Amino acid sequence: MGQKVHPFGFRVGITEAHKSRWYAPKALYGVLLVEDQRIREYIDKRLNRQPPFAAVSDIHIERTREELKIIIKTARPGLVIGPKGSEIDRLTQDLQAITGRNVSISCIEVGTPDADAQIVAESIAEQLKKRASFRRVMKMKADAAMTAGAKGAKIQLSGRLGGHEMSRSEDLRLGAIPLQTLQANVDYGFAKSKTTYGVIGVKVWIYKGMYETLKEGEIESKAAGARPRARGRR
Repeated sequence: MGQKVHPFGFRVGITEAHKSRWYAPKALYGVLLVEDQRIREYIDKRLNRQPPFAAVSDIHIERTREELKIIIKTARPGLVIGPKGSEIDRLTQDLQAITGRNVSISCIEVGTPDADAQIVAESIAEQLKKRASFRRVMKMKADAAMTAGAKGAKIQLSGRLGGHEMSRSEDLRLGAIPLQTLQANVDYGFAKSKTTYGVIGVKVWIYKGMYETLKEGEIESKAAGARPRARGRR
């Protein structure tokens, strides 16, 4: 049996902040949890799966009694906002209709898309769909991540690679990937490439350095635990 741990789940509450930040009574908890998932799926489908492809890498949700705040991390904020804010207004109205709540959306630009694991995974999945050589794509994306300032990168593909009859896994590693170090900032992304000969799973790990050296205020938020933080040493 493989003893594998999700890199983000492993660090939640220690060095990573929760992606949904709110409190609710027991009776409402399940309803709000399902609503969060519906919001994430809707935004992903609207911005990532159909034009304009806005390269959304992460969605953070915060709730107060009056308001539902959604923070979208994207490599192309201009496409999310639209001319004179038309796209973001339309998205806000649609989400208000889905949830029946007062919604506000803010965008945060991803400065280096080549070092964002989710964007890299989606990009690889898209190229595999276009029948690109999987080894070439892996090498190219891993090199781009290292050039963008990452200290290590690992890419793993699983499925009928190259259309072969037998499914298998291939991976490529560059630099260091300290998976068991909680203080290490390891970004993880997963995407599915739906090719004509089956689904190929794409997993990406990108090591960005220790949390102590991370820039403060990556997520603009006043909610408790909204920012990743370095653990205090005893």
